[in-house]
Amino acid sequence: MNLDKVFENNEQWIKEKLAVDPDFFTNLGKGQNPELLFIGCSDSRVSAEELMGLGPGDAFVHRNIANMVISIDLNVMSVVNYAVENLKVNHVIVCGHYECGGVKAAMQSADLGILNPWLRNIRDVYRIHKNELNAITDEDKKYDRLVELNVKEQCVNLIKTAAVQKAYRDRGLKVHGWVFDVHTGKLIDLKIDFDSFLFDFNSFWLHCFWNNLF
Repeated sequence: MNLDKVFENNEQWIKEKLAVDPDFFTNLGKGQNPELLFIGCSDSRVSAEELMGLGPGDAFVHRNIANMVISIDLNVMSVVNYAVENLKVNHVIVCGHYECGGVKAAMQSADLGILNPWLRNIRDVYRIHKNELNAITDEDKKYDRLVELNVKEQCVNLIKTAAVQKAYRDRGLKVHGWVFDVHTGKLIDLKIDFDSFLFDFNSFWLHCFWNNLF
């Protein structure tokens, strides 16, 4: 890649934006007020704003390998807390994608060095859903389903956080699980039942509380 071309592209992009809206960058400099937080994969094929048809300032974005939400990862937790508590986003989206290299790597026996503890979390997703996954004989479909289940489990991890639960109670924040199909370009809504997950989670802790109390 010729990096000089990147700067040429940037100049062309500036001209195009100003041709449509002469105040575009003036307004952009005034601050951000995004409606949603997008947590996606670092894969170069998954460009958050572009695949959603959004522009600068429309989405707060965090990306990592295999779109993980891990409670001990200060990076993703900082992003979630800032987006929810400071930017007051109304939607949090976890978006995975088919043909995810991170998901496939997690199911291989190769030593991947520093990635091993990170990918172990995906192996836990497989362990939780192994009966369903082992029943799928087609290898590609099995990986596709693991991608979907991983998204769902990361949504559950989000729902467990205090910031998300408080925002849900106070102003109706919603968590969504999506998958980007790299073969068709389509976004697929997995229809995460946010209310049901939250009810089950709170009921579990209430049950534990009363059992310990008495």
